[in-house]
Amino acid sequence: MRIDLSGRRALVTGSTAGIGEAIATGLAGAGAEVVINGRTKERVDAAVERVSATVEGSGSVRGVPADVGTAEGCAALVEAVPDVDVLVNNAAVFDLQPVFEIPDSEWQRFFETNVLSGVRLARHHVPRMVERGWGRVIFISSESALHIPKEMVHYGMTKTAQLAVARGLAESVPESGVTINSVLPGPTLSEGVSAMLAEAAEPGQSIEEAGRQFIASERPTSLLGRPTSTEEVANMVVYVASPQASATTGAALRADGGVVRAIP
Repeated sequence: MRIDLSGRRALVTGSTAGIGEAIATGLAGAGAEVVINGRTKERVDAAVERVSATVEGSGSVRGVPADVGTAEGCAALVEAVPDVDVLVNNAAVFDLQPVFEIPDSEWQRFFETNVLSGVRLARHHVPRMVERGWGRVIFISSESALHIPKEMVHYGMTKTAQLAVARGLAESVPESGVTINSVLPGPTLSEGVSAMLAEAAEPGQSIEEAGRQFIASERPTSLLGRPTSTEEVANMVVYVASPQASATTGAALRADGGVVRAIP
């Protein structure tokens, strides 16, 4: 199978690092014109340079700084990029905090960034995709949507909400040529997780070894026995964005290494 997204424009929110940058790299490598998004121009410019160097000769890459955790930021991004064929709602925040200590402001910030950003962008882009008869919308959820982590209840709540939003959007545009799905990564060796593992690692322990130790203690149901890589998650997203995935819509697709003990 050769995935060819030549002639398609893709927007990946929160793509200046981690899973988002890996997704942008994968989509550009498949020939898509990719728009990288982040909150600051400096980080966006640096990510554009990295991705462009990696996929040289493939799809073009440009950047648009905008904070999609706000209504104003989403509006600015829509103005800068009014039409896309592939929308990847990846932008998210997370933090470890006991549930009884999470203030209202943090519940609201998490919901605005992790859920409403995707709602706002989909509200603009999905009808335009339907008019053109083709489109892909992908919400980057998490296995935390199904196994709510007690140390990040506010994060897990937003990831569950994404599944409901994505399914509801898909139900709203049947037989349109537009597919809307969620992808659920598990613990992934992004920059943030790697930094966390580095702090917790024993003297002389590699990040990979610390990752396996974390999985064994905190996610013992994992069938891989290790964190996934950002590229492994991106591979799933690139497939879901492809013409070959035309029969997959309204789905929640796991790229979690088998952490969730469920068949569907």
